[in-house]
Amino acid sequence: MPEALIDLRSDTVTRPTPAMLEAMFRAPVGDDVYEEDPTVRALEQEAAARFGLEAGLFCPSGTMTNQIAIKAHTEPLSEVVCEQTSHIYLWEVGGIAFHSGASVALLAGERGRLTAAQVEAAIRPVNVHYPTTSLISLENTHNRGGGSCYELAEIEAIAEVARRQGIPLHLDGARIFNALVATGQPATEYGRLFDTISVCLSKGLGAPVGSVLLGSRAFIQKTKRIRKVMGGGMRQAGYLAAAGLYALEHNVERLADDHRRARQLAATLAAQPYVDFVLPADTNLVIFRLRDEMPSERFLAHLESQDIKASAFGPQMIRFVTHLDVDDVMIGRIEAALAAVRS
Repeated sequence: MPEALIDLRSDTVTRPTPAMLEAMFRAPVGDDVYEEDPTVRALEQEAAARFGLEAGLFCPSGTMTNQIAIKAHTEPLSEVVCEQTSHIYLWEVGGIAFHSGASVALLAGERGRLTAAQVEAAIRPVNVHYPTTSLISLENTHNRGGGSCYELAEIEAIAEVARRQGIPLHLDGARIFNALVATGQPATEYGRLFDTISVCLSKGLGAPVGSVLLGSRAFIQKTKRIRKVMGGGMRQAGYLAAAGLYALEHNVERLADDHRRARQLAATLAAQPYVDFVLPADTNLVIFRLRDEMPSERFLAHLESQDIKASAFGPQMIRFVTHLDVDDVMIGRIEAALAAVRS
């Protein structure tokens, strides 16, 4: 029997487990546009409660939850402060301009993490020539930073700036549970510090689709109209929401296994003569640079020949992502394939 394909391109490639599928089949459903789907309501309430926030909005994707939040927080001629490699800026198709007509103030962080001093310096003074700073957005963990995590004190300092300046604070928490498991930080602290949080269910938690936007009841009520105009109103969405509920109940603590495996791969890569450097593997992302004498195309083709998929992440940069469909036996196969690379 051929060995199973190992897909390290992203933690979005996971498939529902039999137990998750069973939960989906058993889900009671209704028409969610009429707000009559009990499983969607249960997911929204559970996600919000975990972070100590009042309400949630179930959406098809993290891009949608982020863009809905930005649209609701901003208006044309305003500006969003974020790190220059943020997902909301780099990977969401220019959605801030398209949906919200807002400008973006891009800051150079340390592996994607900003400081309170940077954020405060980026806030615009009142001037007819400037857009109005209307939102500060952080990303945790930070994708381009190799799954880097904020210290809670760093977020607290930024939140203090935001409150003092009267500017809402949004979290792109696509992999927020990875950050919580890695740092031991309580989720309720995030609900205290952020006005809105986007939580993705289809990455490390293993649901097939879906994200939840969290915030106050009044804010979430406002965002329902924005979701509708973006085409995000779903009907019997409880079948999908049931997967998210299962993921929250069963797949959070096991993220520690993904982190352990990522650290193991990072250590193996650091020992290879064709690897220039490896970013610290704080969570489940392993980003590394190949030496120039090892073209990334050749490296990826070698992995492909061993039934291993990975992604290029910039010139000579590669990203590995561990997830619930990658087990310890597969890590051994990956390490053997890395040792067999010939420059």
